[in-house]
Amino acid sequence: MNDSIARFYNRISIIYPLINLFLLRQRVHLLEEVNSYPTGKLLEIGVGDGNHLRLYKKHQIIGIDVSELMLKRARKSNPEKAELYCMNGEALAFADASFDYIVLSHVLAVTIDPDKLLQEIGRVLKPGGTLFLLNHFTPETWLSWMDKAFQPVAKLLRFRSYFLPAQLGTLAAAFTLEKIRGFGLHDYFQLRIYSKP
Repeated sequence: MNDSIARFYNRISIIYPLINLFLLRQRVHLLEEVNSYPTGKLLEIGVGDGNHLRLYKKHQIIGIDVSELMLKRARKSNPEKAELYCMNGEALAFADASFDYIVLSHVLAVTIDPDKLLQEIGRVLKPGGTLFLLNHFTPETWLSWMDKAFQPVAKLLRFRSYFLPAQLGTLAAAFTLEKIRGFGLHDYFQLRIYSKP
């Protein structure tokens, strides 16, 4: 596990509810989509404080996060909703083909090595399984210069502001894109649903 990331999220755990308010609408749409799929075993990577776990209507939920303080809050508010573990998504301690579904909500742009994370997802997702990926993606519009200009600040906040799906070779190589649903100006935030062949 990258200790610097864990320390960062431990420090911001107290203000994370404010971040959740900003992300809530997108997460509601994400979980509506997830809930429309048949019941299965689901892994959420980067579960944070788990305030959204109540929105899962079915599935066997396993959640992981690198921050023990975030997980402490998640366990307190969701004592029976999910199994929760302190774990790095880039080194998953699960057997191959363990999950029917994997949820990745605003995690891909903050992880150290996005391709390594996607490789691990490809390993533990069952053939025919589904990846629900919610993230910001830099559009090929005037907003791209804003993302580029914001990069120094974003680095301090431990995320990539300038983020293109084309930069992620593992996505194209290991998964099939099934659906895109956009949110916000120029669909800056996107829910991308992928299947594993």
